[in-house]
Amino acid sequence: MNKLTIILIALLISYQASAQEKERTPIGGRPNIAGDLFLDFGVNFLNNRPDDLNTRLFGSRIVNIYYQASLPIGNNTGFSFNPGLGFGFEKLAFQDNQTLIPNPAIGANSSQIATVTELYDDVARVDKNNVSINYFDIPLEIRYHLNRTNYNKGFRVALGGKFGILYNAHTKIGVTDTSDASQQVKNRQNYGLNPIRYGVYGRLGFPGFTLWSYYGLNGVFEEGKGPFGTEATQFNLGLSVTLF
Repeated sequence: MNKLTIILIALLISYQASAQEKERTPIGGRPNIAGDLFLDFGVNFLNNRPDDLNTRLFGSRIVNIYYQASLPIGNNTGFSFNPGLGFGFEKLAFQDNQTLIPNPAIGANSSQIATVTELYDDVARVDKNNVSINYFDIPLEIRYHLNRTNYNKGFRVALGGKFGILYNAHTKIGVTDTSDASQQVKNRQNYGLNPIRYGVYGRLGFPGFTLWSYYGLNGVFEEGKGPFGTEATQFNLGLSVTLF
């Protein structure tokens, strides 16, 4: 299932829920459904990386889709526990038309940096070049709501952790040669990426829109298997839209 399909399903669920609750929900409100369906948009940074592993800001982007239940802690305390699940779709775009390829000196599940123009003959233009890293994620958070009587309204802030399992990784390269012929190649491998990830995150804002950030506590690549033996970790930030 690709990410476009998942997002379309989420939008359909949101539309159906809104239609079912239309008579009971005031204009400008939200359906009376326990929990939130988040659509996150953000950018992906690498911390603690070597200088030769620079990434492009706008090419290194993120789309997450998470459903989180809402379990109040106590009676009108303002606190809730919000467990969830969902998918994280991340891209890394390296500068200077660099990409990941396997490192035969280490083994199949490994990677090193190579320039696209070294991999393809007669390249006039690099049209696309990124690494996709896709996770199944389990976010868990404690949320505080300033409106203690209605958790669907008012400002709120959350702190939590996220555990993810890598289920797909691939590079996608598109080039055009000097005869104006184009080709696009997708190479699906793990490239030494860590099969799990875990870290901490925070959200703050209102039920419809929130700002969020995530700090990874383990390496993006398995020890000794990434480019230059990197121990880089993730730092993400962005904006969330609550579909319901």
